[in-house]
Amino acid sequence: MASSTLSRDEATDRLTGPGGEFEIAEVPIRGVPTKVFTTAPPTLVHTLEASRQYGDRTFVVYEDDRWTFAEHYAIVARLAHRLVDDFGVAKGDRVAIAMRNYPEWIATFWATTAAGAVVVPLNAWWTAGELEYALVDSGATVLVADESRALALDDHLGDTAITTRIVAKGQVDGWIPFDEVVAGWGDDEVPTIDLEPDDDATIFYTSGTTGVPKGAVGTHRNICTITANAQFALARGALQAGKELPPPTERPQAGRLLSVPLFHVTGCHATMVGSTAAGSKLVMMYRWNPERALELIERERLNAFGGVPSMVWQVLESPNFADHDLSSVTQIGYGGAPAPPELVRRISEHFPVAAPGNGYGLTETSSVAISNGGADYIAKPHSIGLPLPVVDVKIVDPTGAELPTGEVGELLIKGANVVRGYWNKPEETAASFVDGWLHTGDLASIDEDGFVIIADRAKDVVIRGGENVYCAEVEGVLYEHPAVTEVTVIGVPHRVLGEEVGAVVVFRPGASATVEELQAHVKENLAGFKVPTHVWFRDEPLPRNPAGKVLKRELREELLES
Repeated sequence: MASSTLSRDEATDRLTGPGGEFEIAEVPIRGVPTKVFTTAPPTLVHTLEASRQYGDRTFVVYEDDRWTFAEHYAIVARLAHRLVDDFGVAKGDRVAIAMRNYPEWIATFWATTAAGAVVVPLNAWWTAGELEYALVDSGATVLVADESRALALDDHLGDTAITTRIVAKGQVDGWIPFDEVVAGWGDDEVPTIDLEPDDDATIFYTSGTTGVPKGAVGTHRNICTITANAQFALARGALQAGKELPPPTERPQAGRLLSVPLFHVTGCHATMVGSTAAGSKLVMMYRWNPERALELIERERLNAFGGVPSMVWQVLESPNFADHDLSSVTQIGYGGAPAPPELVRRISEHFPVAAPGNGYGLTETSSVAISNGGADYIAKPHSIGLPLPVVDVKIVDPTGAELPTGEVGELLIKGANVVRGYWNKPEETAASFVDGWLHTGDLASIDEDGFVIIADRAKDVVIRGGENVYCAEVEGVLYEHPAVTEVTVIGVPHRVLGEEVGAVVVFRPGASATVEELQAHVKENLAGFKVPTHVWFRDEPLPRNPAGKVLKRELREELLES
């Protein structure tokens, strides 16, 4: 036990200083001096090997199926050898995964990295044509798909480089069953492949809400940085509470609900890879359902759940909430979409011992880059928090000049978690990654304490009569209305003003409000030009992409063309 509690800064200095458990140093990455955790695993294979220490602990739970860490490693080792020895996969080759959240997804990810290849997770919500585009673009030679995706893609592989087709959770003519590929597995070792921290590890395609999807190329260092930061956060929290963390194998096993897709970096890097490293039990869902989530949290005594804010809202507002024992929950984390301050209050009411946390990140930052949690989040609920210890941020104007404290401009991020660029797209890479800095396209400011406040996506600002209206600000106020469970703000074309403010609102079950009541609520809190002129009521949840972001363009077209 530590003799006394430490402040956040004191704990950070102790852990990240010279010789610290999470020592930080500056190293050149692609010619740019960048802060790194010197003690982080060099590659994902090191993380996989370290997971063997958890042995017979339960790792993956899906419906009634359970894999221990030892069973998982053995399956991964067998699949990795098949990829290398039988399917001709060499270092740097691409292996694509097209399936829902199944245990086989996880095994394929780790086997691909163990083979020295690059994982290409494909969006399971995409059409066959969209999947085909990514297969052609990435040049993947092996495809592992579930039965639904395999059937959809069967006639779309002629123009791809796919030479090996493996099907999980079903059978398709001409495809090798996953179970057959790993049949007879034993306690093998993974292949020995020479890997470096900055070798390519993943290609995650952006959601494609505008234009053609781009493949963000993540390295081993990018992903291992995310894992190291999660472990750092635990250690810092312990020091702030006056405690020392025991070794991982001596801690009670944590349990996490995987409620977001593995083909998104939050599900893969932050949740799945993080659970592998920490020895946590990972409980998977076939699809998101708040009632099923409540059942699993209670049945598996899970400590953590989350996803995007709307998922947390749905759990809190479930009519069956009070029927479940949720006392095991100590952490509720979310990101990927604006989180209104009202959500913090609701979590505190329903989960008195749980620490809410809000994270900000992009595919290009390998998931979280900035986070807010615990007492900081309670004190500054409008902020997404502080950058990770190895992340630098700045706010710039359109000319690239850095702006002073409190002024709104574009958020730029630099760090060991920032991907190296876009696959086969040098022009887009050069435009978005400048001297190591990622141009996020998000408008933000930094307050006097270093906390980042998101204003909005640059392209989603409503410009009304020359005045900027930041959608997130209006959405935050509307979320505080007691009848509102979901809301998004869009620009509505206007002949004179250019645009007016529009709001699409989803009410809580059994609640309602008039347009005038909502407008009056906003006017009480914001300037008159920010009050929505147009308000639409919607019975269904807002349409979102797999990352949890509202599809504003699709929604705008639906409303304005109807």
